[in-house]
Amino acid sequence: MNTMKDSNILKLALVQTALYWKDKVANFAMLEEKIWDLDQDIDLVVLPEMFSTGFTMDAAEMAEPMNHTACKWMKQMAAQKQMVLTGSVIIQDEGRFYNRMLWVEPSGKIQWYDKRHLFRMADEDASFDMGLNRVVFELNGWKILPQVCYDLRFPVWSRNRVIGEEMEYDLCIYVASWPAPRIAAWDILLQARAVENLSYSVGVNRIGKDGHGIPFSGHTSAYDFKGNQLAFSENEEEILVVELNKQELSSFRRKFPAWKDADDFQING
Repeated sequence: MNTMKDSNILKLALVQTALYWKDKVANFAMLEEKIWDLDQDIDLVVLPEMFSTGFTMDAAEMAEPMNHTACKWMKQMAAQKQMVLTGSVIIQDEGRFYNRMLWVEPSGKIQWYDKRHLFRMADEDASFDMGLNRVVFELNGWKILPQVCYDLRFPVWSRNRVIGEEMEYDLCIYVASWPAPRIAAWDILLQARAVENLSYSVGVNRIGKDGHGIPFSGHTSAYDFKGNQLAFSENEEEILVVELNKQELSSFRRKFPAWKDADDFQING
């Protein structure tokens, strides 16, 4: 990361790609080639859900511990490109399996968010443990809420709460394996999350078919705090580069302070 750049601007690379089914070596090689081609001024690279394996319920077979293959690969790429990398992989931690969204910095520091809402229609709730903690990452003065796929359907979990005189986050990111038959809901909800939370909203979805023949049609996109679409990719192999402006976000929040009228609430369990 270039520490001399304007901290008001956050530059993201949104990687929309097909994935090799349960083949970590092939996926790492494919993604490494894509990341190496990125310009050096990118701050954050966003990869899809379960980017190393595809969306599989074979947790025991495909899981790995922290600081193993996926973590080491992400640390290496983050350090070499001086960019933060994020995306979810299957992690085994203290005997439990998680769909874990890793956040890896060039320094080697790793943070994570475990998917809260498990997709019962694919038996994800029978294969994985539910995440219990909502976290907010920080990057160049930006506060960023990480979320995974099915979390998008549950607005309370991503509600932008008021902390003192500020909002909790500036950007929410959803990494996904969202099937083509339900892609209309993905489009609607991503835009809604931006508007209702007065924040930028970004969603990165995969394309292609998985090992069960389920099709994915991308629709990776970014929205501003007014719900305007800043970037969009339909069903093709593509990396979207998008710049977000914190000064514009702050200005809009001052002029239209709907967040001051938000309902106060707590999330239990």
